[in-house]
Amino acid sequence: MQKRFYTGIDIGTYHVKVVIAAPAETPDLPMRILGTGTAGSKGMRQGYIVDVKEAAHSIREALERASAAAHTKVESAHVGIGGVGLDEIRASGDVSLTPSGGIVTARDMEHASKEAEKRSSAKLANRTVLHAIPMQYRLDGAQIFGSPEGLHGAKLSVDVLLITMLGKHHDDLLAAVEAAGVEIEGVMASPLAASFVALTKAQKTAGVVLANIGAETLSIIIYDNDTPLSLKVFPIGGNVITEAIALTFQIPLPEAEQAKRGAVLGSELPQKKLQQLVQARFKDMFTLVGAHLKSIGRDRLLPAGIVLTGGGSGLAASSDVARATLKLPSQISQIGSLPRSASVDSAWAVAYGLCRWGLAEDITEGEKSIADVLRGGWQSVKSAMRSLLP
Repeated sequence: MQKRFYTGIDIGTYHVKVVIAAPAETPDLPMRILGTGTAGSKGMRQGYIVDVKEAAHSIREALERASAAAHTKVESAHVGIGGVGLDEIRASGDVSLTPSGGIVTARDMEHASKEAEKRSSAKLANRTVLHAIPMQYRLDGAQIFGSPEGLHGAKLSVDVLLITMLGKHHDDLLAAVEAAGVEIEGVMASPLAASFVALTKAQKTAGVVLANIGAETLSIIIYDNDTPLSLKVFPIGGNVITEAIALTFQIPLPEAEQAKRGAVLGSELPQKKLQQLVQARFKDMFTLVGAHLKSIGRDRLLPAGIVLTGGGSGLAASSDVARATLKLPSQISQIGSLPRSASVDSAWAVAYGLCRWGLAEDITEGEKSIADVLRGGWQSVKSAMRSLLP
């Protein structure tokens, strides 16, 4: 049964954002945003918890503001997990189809993914697996396009993308949410949650990279053929631009932040030099993205280009520098599934995406958790989101 409303919590280094949304009257309409709340992040560093008590206070403050705006009490929520502790591991596994009579079943697909995770146990020391996403199946060595369920063969193999988090960071973040008085319904990697609302199916199918520019991190998720291929978090964000402005022009950090965002200051700053400085730092960021694309064989091979989201994407130079550095189409994310009257922009993509995932989960999977659905296969995820994607 669908709930009356859903809550998504995005815990960033600079801000904690909370969105409370309700299902629309019909499935083809976007969810209605009942309330939003934000608070300055405390006890955080590059997306991970350094002080659970302070982080819990920030989460509670954002929740109270969202609850007041929505005129409702939040008791449970879906939580986005990001930060430098987030990373990927690629693994392969296979199973014999003899026990199932040579016919691929959903259980065989799940067992193959679990075998891939088991074989990666040495790489998973001190890490928690958030999602296991099948990228490609092979039946008796031949690549299978789409789901192999129902096909005949002797051995099923699968290549899996394991999205993992440092176990300590994962546990601390969940402890902070629980300390804020909220029951955790499920957790999801923040880049994955954002992709549910910041990207279209056409973009994911053609090939695209979604880049979230936060205060201290730059996170990316890469899609091709409507399936995640890679996820990465770099320890660099919008703050490096602020700090560079402060040092170059010898002004306080608050003034540097205003200058970065184009505010008119009391003292005139040389605009050309300021623009060059901002562009140079953005180039540093997108050079890292380009190097990663090259490492996975997707350099200049994503027709839908790069889509920018997060607080740093609002700076005028971001899209132009991304296009010039990566030699790809570039655009600022537009959350097409939001009503025009909504008071949120792409910086809220993670929190809003978590709400929409909660709804899709209830519609298609009943009592299954996010982790259960994802481990069941990426086909289940796409099925769950089909009616909700922009």
